[in-house]
Amino acid sequence: MSFVEYSEIIQEGDVVIIFQGHESMMPIKVQSGAQTQTRYGAIRHSSDLIGQRFGSKVTCSKGGWVYVLHPTPELWTVNLPHRTQILYTTDIANITLMLELKPGSVVCESGTGSGSLSHSILRTIAPTGHLHTVEFHAQRAEKAMQEFKEHKVSHLVTVRNQDVCKDGFGITGIADAVFLDIPSPWEAITHAKSAIKRKGGRVCSFSPCIEQVQRTCEALLDHGFEEICTLEVLLRVHDVRTVTLPLPDFGPEEDSTDIPNTGNTSVICRTATPPREMAGHTGYLTFATKPRD
Repeated sequence: MSFVEYSEIIQEGDVVIIFQGHESMMPIKVQSGAQTQTRYGAIRHSSDLIGQRFGSKVTCSKGGWVYVLHPTPELWTVNLPHRTQILYTTDIANITLMLELKPGSVVCESGTGSGSLSHSILRTIAPTGHLHTVEFHAQRAEKAMQEFKEHKVSHLVTVRNQDVCKDGFGITGIADAVFLDIPSPWEAITHAKSAIKRKGGRVCSFSPCIEQVQRTCEALLDHGFEEICTLEVLLRVHDVRTVTLPLPDFGPEEDSTDIPNTGNTSVICRTATPPREMAGHTGYLTFATKPRD
């Protein structure tokens, strides 16, 4: 099992996603002789998981059942253990697109945090790309390295425990793109510029406050970046439901002798309605291009 390569059969040591419902999932590490408790009873790893195909329907000890799913960056984002605030799929999709990431890309990231964005980047740049991720907090950096090894993507990533604003990314002139999710991204623009290739590349900064965006944009301009833009992504999912709508009675036509219909005529149809509540602001995404030297 790897987050960047699909496997058919569950093996010991794999990370799997236990799907109990759309609002109830959890990741577990498969270990011989271990058990996992769910609302439907226990799952025995040796007999119920090891050797089974990903996507299998597994019956628990109480008679209920769950699905065992292959992990993906999207599933990991909604199930990972939170060590920090994380980026979700809506922002991640735009970051991946706007940074022009592809297989073979070299990417710098700070900070690593809980690894939500890191896993999506790794899948995109595999099998020949590389991610250089910097985390200021020592315990979070150590935990991230452990997870990358368990998820079998450690060969694609280098984790550094240092202050990116003072020490940079540890590389020079080899990155295609740089992503910043730190309190003061303007202090890391110099290091971001030096990390990007001489032929140019893209940079993105995620900030929750507009004051951070202003200072970051000023730093980008001072360092010669071009095509600077800031956007905010809001996701609004419409609900599809069945509704009954009354038909108006316009009366008989002028030349018609038909008796007007006085009944309550209605029609049943399916429609999409916007949600009454929705997730609002997460953060601002600022993108810029480093031109060719």
